[in-house]
Amino acid sequence: MKKRIWTVLVLVLSMMLAACGTVKNGKPATEAVKLTADDQLYIGFVLDTLKDERWYKDKELFEEAVRSQGARVKTLAANGNDDVQLKQAELLIEEGVDVLVVVPHDAAFSAAIVELAHKADVKVISYDRLITNAPVDYYISFDNVKVGEVQAAEIVKQAPSGSIAYIGGAESDNNAILFRQGAMNVLKPLIDKGTIKLVYDQYTDGWDPKKAEANMKTALGKNGNKINAVVAANDGTAGGVINALSAAGLAGKVPVSGQDAELEGVRRVVAGTQSMTVYKPISLLATQAAEMAVKVAADKEINADQSINNGAADIPAVLLEPVAVTKDTIRTTVVKDGYLTEEQVYGK
Repeated sequence: MKKRIWTVLVLVLSMMLAACGTVKNGKPATEAVKLTADDQLYIGFVLDTLKDERWYKDKELFEEAVRSQGARVKTLAANGNDDVQLKQAELLIEEGVDVLVVVPHDAAFSAAIVELAHKADVKVISYDRLITNAPVDYYISFDNVKVGEVQAAEIVKQAPSGSIAYIGGAESDNNAILFRQGAMNVLKPLIDKGTIKLVYDQYTDGWDPKKAEANMKTALGKNGNKINAVVAANDGTAGGVINALSAAGLAGKVPVSGQDAELEGVRRVVAGTQSMTVYKPISLLATQAAEMAVKVAADKEINADQSINNGAADIPAVLLEPVAVTKDTIRTTVVKDGYLTEEQVYGK
């Protein structure tokens, strides 16, 4: 009988110790289930989507860079669903991540992720896209105003006068706003001079190429097909624009910008239906973000020499330089870096 009572007492004590959990930043993490060894840092990577080609590259490069530094990483993707993304962030926090790296689907909605994380003493790094109206801890991306400037500058080289249409990205994505801001830095002085005329200016819901195609068809219809150039915010919207131009017999005759150096976008640059794309060396972004995440998780100092106001605060930021890619520079940019191969681009 005594032996049985002693066994029960041991079991109860074990359960009580397990319930106590671990202690993080001086607070008991009673709800977190740490999936790593006590001395191994755990990074959560929350992606908006894996529907687009480029995000697979971010995922693979980021994970590899985190693991190379001895930390653990888990990536979850919400495929464009805000509620799912919030739940995924909550799951990772409950699992005991030391830091969350977030590519927000909706910049404003994702403020809830920051609030949730900070309540659990988990810091948040906004990756590529800036979360707005929340005290994000750090932001790492490319200079997205510069992206828009590069797009517009290349298009203006090929169409220095006439009518221009702007087909933007999703207005819910802060990057889309920054791309447009950069483009207008280049276009507005020419508009004010009367050199060019902005005849259509529209964001594209969800970055959906089909909606970009519909927007471009509207632009062509309103202007009797007389549009001399198009600044499209990325390669997906550029693809939709080019479909609309093709239906009007104008593909290859109207310069169109893009961004992200996606394979199909680069192939269109080779074919001449798309004039340029913007290459943002994802390997650089992913590896630097991974280094930042591990340092933040280990409470080490971060050298963020810039800041971006997101509506709530000036967020410490690391901003990288984008690169214009034209038919003449494909081999010296995306191919040289190994981002795409010669065979993929040219079919050789």
